[in-house]
Parts: sequence; structure tokens; C-alpha cells
Amino acid sequence: MPNIKAAIKSVRQTEKRRRRNLHAKTRLKTLYKKAAEGSDQEFGRAVGAQFDKAAAKGVIHPNKAARKKSRLAKALSAATGAQGTQKDTKRTGRKKASTRKSTAKPAARKRA
Repeated sequence: MPNIKAAIKSVRQTEKRRRRNLHAKTRLKTLYKKAAEGSDQEFGRAVGAQFDKAAAKGVIHPNKAARKKSRLAKALSAATGAQGTQKDTKRTGRKKASTRKSTAKPAARKRA
């Protein structure tokens, strides 16, 4: 336990912030799960806004908010059946034939 008054106050503030952030993170996780299970686009947008708000306040990292919003949008589009409109990008496993000429160096002459 700190002895200095400023350090004691800092400990109080840190604990208060930790509890508030934990509550916000738990709430975001619950909202994300509910939105991903359903297929309501409006609710999905509202959840995305909540992620942006949390990132602006510093509760979560902005990249995490962007990643979660992207995954949520992907899940919602799959749930509504918009997946079939995307281009099929299945790979065949074959390589294309090279059109460039060989750049191998000519064999070096042997010295006697």
C-alpha cells in the first residue's frame, strides 16, 4: 500500500477505471454475440457504433474495434444470404506457365 497521498489517489482512480472498462468490455462482448447470432442489420450497425464509441474513449484499441466491426459485418452478410453474390475465388492449385525467358547464367569456362 502506498504511503504518499497522490499515490493513494492514483490507486483509487486506477481501480475505478479498471472496473468501468471491464463493465464496458463485457457489455460489448454480449452485444457482439447477440448481433452475430441474429440477422438484424440495424442492430448490427448500432453495435458497430458502440465499438467505435468504446475505441474513442480508450476502453479498447481502435484496431480491435475495426476488426470486430468487420467480422460482425461478415457474419451478418452470411446470415442474410448475401454470400452467394461474391465472386468465387477457389484456387485450383496449378501454377501458371511462365512466359519469361530463363535468366540462368551461362556455364563458366574452366581454366586449365
